[in-house]
Amino acid sequence: MLIIPAENTINWKRPPWMTLGLMLTCLLVFLFYQSDDPRLMAGAVKRYLDTNLLQLETPVYETYLQRQIELEGESARVRDLQAVDEAVASNARVWLAVQMLSDRAFFHYMETNRSLIWSPGQQQAWQEQRLPIQQEFMDRLSANQLGLTPASLHLSNLVTYQFLHGGWGHIIGNLVFLFLLGFTVEKALGAGRFLLAYLLCGVLSGLVFTAFSLNSPVPLVGASGSISGLMGMYVAIYGIRRIRFFYFLGVYFDYFRAPALALLPVWVAKEVYDYWSGDAPGVAYMAHAGGLLAGAALVLALGKSWLQVRETFFEPEEGELDERFTAAYAQAMASIARMEFRLAQPQFEALRKQYPDRPVLLEHLYQLAKLRPDQPAYRDRARELMQQTLSNHQWERLVEVWQEYLSRGAANEPLSAEDHNRVLFACLRHDDLKNAEKAFERLRSSADTTLIPEACRLLAEEFEKRQMLPKARHYRELLPSL
Repeated sequence: MLIIPAENTINWKRPPWMTLGLMLTCLLVFLFYQSDDPRLMAGAVKRYLDTNLLQLETPVYETYLQRQIELEGESARVRDLQAVDEAVASNARVWLAVQMLSDRAFFHYMETNRSLIWSPGQQQAWQEQRLPIQQEFMDRLSANQLGLTPASLHLSNLVTYQFLHGGWGHIIGNLVFLFLLGFTVEKALGAGRFLLAYLLCGVLSGLVFTAFSLNSPVPLVGASGSISGLMGMYVAIYGIRRIRFFYFLGVYFDYFRAPALALLPVWVAKEVYDYWSGDAPGVAYMAHAGGLLAGAALVLALGKSWLQVRETFFEPEEGELDERFTAAYAQAMASIARMEFRLAQPQFEALRKQYPDRPVLLEHLYQLAKLRPDQPAYRDRARELMQQTLSNHQWERLVEVWQEYLSRGAANEPLSAEDHNRVLFACLRHDDLKNAEKAFERLRSSADTTLIPEACRLLAEEFEKRQMLPKARHYRELLPSL
């Protein structure tokens, strides 16, 4: 079962640049720094199969897996043992080589117990053949270089492991969740504090993982601990507010609302349960749990100081937003009804600043500006409205505003050549040749030497397409003089 918060929608006018930067960094590290891993692994497998290591280690590996199942209770390794038995039966040499080379804990087991496993001659052969492969190839893999290895913890690896990934499925999954959670937390905290909190959650997550995997030689890689920290920060930012969550169960998915922090113990409990059940030993469940707790603790402890949420973050509910707009809009319309136009204008301007996606507000501001056609404000509103109607594909309204302005305000504040050119193109696209010609005449009177020839040529071509040859000839003859 998957449950993730889904309260916010992204505002692409203010993109989450730090989140996108982290995603790009992870992708570049995977594509370039980690790109040498397949070559190293292929070299290790080739060298391995050129020796007698496969025959020497396979029975030891089967015994090792049986010990983990029977003595350490790792039931998930039953599937690994079955797969090894099937590979031995089918002589899948390459698969066996990759499996045993990749199991760093198995190498550590052989290195520690070689005197108990093999005879002195076999020990010497193993050391001469296996150790060079480990040193020349396996130790140089990105995970072994910069991953977080509990048995040999380095402080720098607490940061570097967050940018490494184990494959395409791993990185794609992490990048998706980083984006879904990151843009909201970045919006709440700001880019700089978001980055520091993200990295710190990864560090704390890695320390929790190390505490539960002491002396493990298996490296941890991936951003999932840091991303779990984002999830913890997300719900802590909202606190007890009821927010929307998305859940996915089998093939069914839906949304529900709940107090944000109520989901934190559910997530942590799930990670702890999965850790103790051991159904997927390759997943760092305790790193996830550590990240969740670290993210929530950071916000709850520092939410009034270093990690204080921006005041502009909390937006009103959709219903509340509509109610506010309706009330303010009614007040502005009441001012118009009372013919208090000077009062209505700042009211509509304030509304438009707060609700820039409501086209009707510009219409009202245009009508108010039209009351004083001798003022520059009328031209400015007309140009804004023409641009808005053009963006909304309302070409008839565009032409209407243009014609209205020509009759009322052009004598005081003429429109620019670009304005007439936009009208001309819109009319040509909608087969309104009459108004296209009028727009051309206005354009021609502006003396713009860059736009006029092209407009003239387009008119000639359009009349030629319609077999209106006199008109076409007129514009063709006019073209050389422009």
